[in-house]
Parts: sequence; C-alpha cells; structure tokens
Amino acid sequence: MDPEKVNVPGIERLFELDGYLRPHEQEIRRRYGCMESMWSDIEKNEGSVDNFTKGYEFFGYHRTDDGGVVWREWAPGADGVFLFGDFNNWKKLEWKFQDIGFGKWEVTIPPQGDGSCPIPHGSKVKLQILTKENKLIDRISPWAKYVVQPEKTNVYDQIFWDPPEKYIFKHAHPAKPKRLRIYESHVGISSWEGKVASYTHFKDNVIPRIKDLGYNAIQLMAVMEHAYYASFGYQVTSFYAASSRFGTPEELKAMIDVAHANGIVVLLDVVHSHASKNVADGINQFDGTNSCFFHDGPRGDHDLWDSRLFNYTSWEVLRFLLSNLRWWIEEYHFDGFRFDGVTSMIYHSHGLGQGFSGDYQEYFWLNTDTESLVYLMIANKMLHKFYPFITTVAEEVSGMPALCRPVEEGGGGFDYRLAMAIPDKWIKLLKEQSDENWNMGNIIHTLTNRRHGERCIAYCESHDQALVGDKTLAFWLMDKEMYTNMSTLMPVNHIIDRGISLHKMIRLITHGLGGEGYLNFMGNEFGHPEWLDFPRIGNQESYHYARRQYNLADDDLLRYKHLNSFDRAMQHLEEKYGWLAAEQAYVSCKHEDDKIIVFERPPGLVWVFNFHVSKSFEGYRIGTNVPGKYKIVLDTDAPEFGGHNRLNHETEFFTFNEGWGGRYHSMHIYLPARMAAVYAQVE
Repeated sequence: MDPEKVNVPGIERLFELDGYLRPHEQEIRRRYGCMESMWSDIEKNEGSVDNFTKGYEFFGYHRTDDGGVVWREWAPGADGVFLFGDFNNWKKLEWKFQDIGFGKWEVTIPPQGDGSCPIPHGSKVKLQILTKENKLIDRISPWAKYVVQPEKTNVYDQIFWDPPEKYIFKHAHPAKPKRLRIYESHVGISSWEGKVASYTHFKDNVIPRIKDLGYNAIQLMAVMEHAYYASFGYQVTSFYAASSRFGTPEELKAMIDVAHANGIVVLLDVVHSHASKNVADGINQFDGTNSCFFHDGPRGDHDLWDSRLFNYTSWEVLRFLLSNLRWWIEEYHFDGFRFDGVTSMIYHSHGLGQGFSGDYQEYFWLNTDTESLVYLMIANKMLHKFYPFITTVAEEVSGMPALCRPVEEGGGGFDYRLAMAIPDKWIKLLKEQSDENWNMGNIIHTLTNRRHGERCIAYCESHDQALVGDKTLAFWLMDKEMYTNMSTLMPVNHIIDRGISLHKMIRLITHGLGGEGYLNFMGNEFGHPEWLDFPRIGNQESYHYARRQYNLADDDLLRYKHLNSFDRAMQHLEEKYGWLAAEQAYVSCKHEDDKIIVFERPPGLVWVFNFHVSKSFEGYRIGTNVPGKYKIVLDTDAPEFGGHNRLNHETEFFTFNEGWGGRYHSMHIYLPARMAAVYAQVE
C-alpha cells in the first residue's frame, strides 16, 4: 500500500485544526488505508459490514422455525464440540456438533413431540470441547446471553435464556446530547445496604435521583459479566451476558427503558482492551488452545492486569467484538460506549513506563499498535454509520492526536476522551500542597490543556479515586472529621468549612473550564464519606464499603445535603446556559497573589473564583466582552449550599466601557475569600 495514494476524504480539515500533524500525513494516510482495506475486505467477503457485525444472529443458540434449537460455535483449535445440560440429563457426548468449515461448528436439536423447545427456558447448558490432545474440557459459550454463579461455587453456569415473554421497550433512544453530564454508576453498590443491589433497585431509586440532579447520561460500569466482583467489571468472562448479580436481562432492559423515559442516555463501559484469564467460565483457551480469541505468546498477555489480549487481526475476533457492540445496542438499547483501556490498546507498550510529553513523534512511530487502532476506527465508523444517536468515549491518557476526530479525517472516530489529567492534578494538590500555595496558572493550564477540536469529558474524580488505596476529594479535604462534624446542629469547624468550600469550588471550576462534557461518580456529588471496597478475602468478604449511602444526602440534619444541593444547581445551570457546548473559555484573570481566576464561557457568563484562604476583596475589577447588566446565578457561598451568605443575589452589576484583562468592558464586584460565583448578563 502506497500511503500517498490513500484517499482520506477529510484530511485537510484535520490539518486546518492542527497544522503540526502535516509532517505525519503519510502515517495518517497509512493508518486510514489499513482501516479502509479491512472495511473493504469485510464488505467483499461478508456481503456487508451490516451482516458481519451481527454475529450474534448466527453464533450461539437460536430457535428454529419448527421450534427446535440450532447452536453454532467458532472453535478453530477443537477436534470436536458437544452440547449437554439439564435438557438431556447431562449426557456429555449425546449431541455432537458438525464441522461446517473455517473453524465453525453446528448442531441442531429437533423440537419436542408437542412442538415445544427441546431446551427449556432457564435450564443449565454446557459445551464440551475435544482438544487436539484428545482431552474433553467443559466450556461456556462465548456467546452466552446469561450466566449465573451458584452459591458456594466459583464456576459459572450458562443458562438457556429464552423467556416466553420478552421485555418490550416502550421508549425510544433519546436524541444524542449536545452536552454530556454523566453520572458514572455501578448498579451493585447503589444501595445503602450492605448487599449487591439490583437493576430494579437502581431503576426505582437511583434514576429518579439522577434525573433530579440534572444529569443527562448514565455511564454503567461492570455490566458485562465478570467472575470476580472486586474487579469492578474489568475482568470480563462473558462478553454477551449482562451480569446476573444484579438481576435478569429483562430487568436490565426495564432499567434502561426508565432512563430513556426520563430523557437520560445510558452508556456502557465496554471492555474490549483485554479479557479475563478464567478458563472454566471465560473465553480464554475456549477451544483448548492458547490463541483462539487472543494472541499466542507474550503478545497475548497483559502482565500488569493479569489478563489476555485480543488478536484484532483475526477475522472471527473482529466479528465477535464488533457484533458485541451491536448486541448491547440492539438487545438492551444502550446509547453508546465508554471504551476502557484505549491507551493500553493502541501502544505495544500499553503505555506502561512511558511518559507522554506531547511530542508528536511519540504517537507516530513503531510503538503505536496499528491493528488495535484500526479496530477502534472500524468500530467507531460502524457505530456512527448505523446509529445516529450513538456516543463513544475513549479512556485514553496519552493524548493521541486525532483520536477524537471523525474517521473520514483520518481520526479515531471517538466523540470524546476522558480528561484524565484533571483528577490527578486535584489529588496531587490536595496531597502535597496547602491551598494557600496553589498556583492559579498551573490549575488553569491543566484544565485547558486539551486538543482543539477534540472534545474532552472533565471530572474531578471518578471511580478510580473512590477505590481503596486512594481517597476521594471529600476524604482528602475532611477525612475523619466527616464522621463526627457534619451535623447542622453544631457549629461548623474549620476543617469542615474549608472542605465544603473547596469541594464546591473544585467541582465548579472543573465543570466550567475543563472540557466539553462532565462526569461525576455516584455519591461523590454529596462528598460520600467512605471509599469503595468490594468484598474480598482481605476484608473478610465485607459489603460495608461496597455501597453508596444516599441516606446521608437526604438527612436534613447533615451537611452532605449542602453539597448535594450545590451539585444539582450546577447541573441545572449548565442545562440553562449550555457552556459545555461553547468554545473553550477565555481566561481574563489568573492573579497569583490574590488567588483569583476569572473567565467567560459562553459569552455573557462570567465565572469568578477566589481561592485565597483569608483575603476578601471589595470592588474587585473583572473584565467581560459582553456589556450590560449582570446578576449572580450561582454562588458557592449561598446558605443552601452550606456557605456564609456573604453575597446579595439581588444586587445588579453594570458594566462600564473600560477594558480590563484583555476584554472590552469591565465591572466591580465583591469577592469574599474561598468562594466562587457565576454572573450572567441579563439585559
């Protein structure tokens, strides 16, 4: 392939956004050419990409027209495949699959005499693989739709899921949000009780809360089935099965339908970067070989994650993964995906031991894994072609240029990437510096240091910062004081007062300045007082920390309600003014001695932050490009947010035609210490 002859339809648009990419034009064209070649091969050999990406309609089990069952598997390394289970009293060699070529196997089981299905709904089934070494090994189908873990055993059972009454969706996919406000969620920990919560619990109790807070998207973690609960869903064993810990497939569908009824889109955390090493209940060594779905040898193992790595050049692996994306949309009506571990996928080094400085040579050399990158390009092209409502987010820390530009420009095709440097910055500041020493310019640089034309989702903390071994912002700020001094019946002490103030300010400046989307992990909006730790041997299998105590935010006698109310006000204000869809903010002031930050986003909305620990300012002059009358529309110091009520919201502020801070107009305001406010032009 000659890269110079590869036609990339929108590549000039890419260079208009970033002229520094032009020296790498040949490599960009080469990558695009690899993607186009693979896409073309699929069209030629499979009839269409549409056909190819519906593998779930061919593989696994399906009802036949006469009421029987046909079952197909891909097991290229097997010498034989057998099906057994409750339906035949576990006779292992009774139903033998036939070799139909290209590593595919098929068996057809006729209906019962009365025309009913030969395998009853809800019964257990199992595959048996005859290996090249003439050994018989038990396996679960990679295409299993529902698997359960019986009590007192570690191995999962596949359930033949064919309910007589399947859930019928009542609500369509909501329109693709122009601005994402994401509530990152884990169904299992969504109750205050020490147990695994259910899809139904989340539907009835958490979705109304998310709606009330003003979020328009839910990012669901740990839905793809995983044998080890404490892996947070990152060691996937069954890629087509929704986790049975939380309920049935029909209950998950009902939960998503209720989200849609409330205008909330639901994104799935999809793990295509690696897979569990589990053999008995995963897809590792499914056909008895070390390859099948994965690379053989060292390239097929991720040593740090102790997991297997997919072979993205394998035809059937591509079918399996691309079909998996469509399965979650077609079967469960998900509205998009957050792709886990993208950095690990797109570099041969998996990004380990590698500091990315921003030098473009780091992205356009032999360390980049073209095969993985091409898979992601095809996935994004396919998803956006077939589903106009779809949203894709990359968990990507290296800053790979063009990852969030359309595929037709030579980009990766993602809609957003996570701004992973932002939470690291806040945690680093809280760990290492007193806020009186914070550098305003450094904070602004971290919040605004993103690629022009590639959207980012900003966040102060996600599930990563909530897990044991780290601390949430609230914990870093207030620690043990949260257990004894959050009552509204006692005077607020210095630690709690500082913690509540900075918690609001950090979240507000991240929301306004940090990206084109915003994410919050469940419970962090009200400063959840405890970390997240799943039951495991090290904690005596306790569920005490594997829960979210929403009851604290609802208790009128506790200060958690103030943080919860502020988060609600912040989300609803974004809904009104739409700053996440606006151009990047113009920062007109970053005063290191005064600890003041001022910026505008969008025009007519002025954000002012005073991070000074003690100094307040009367008549502080700030600039704006939009003249007129302004009023305060959000104030971290308001009493309903646990503040000191130092600002009068009835006050009107008028601009005068004298430039300031690089803006054409200016006005004077009162700025109390350690607070922030948003001013909106009202006339």
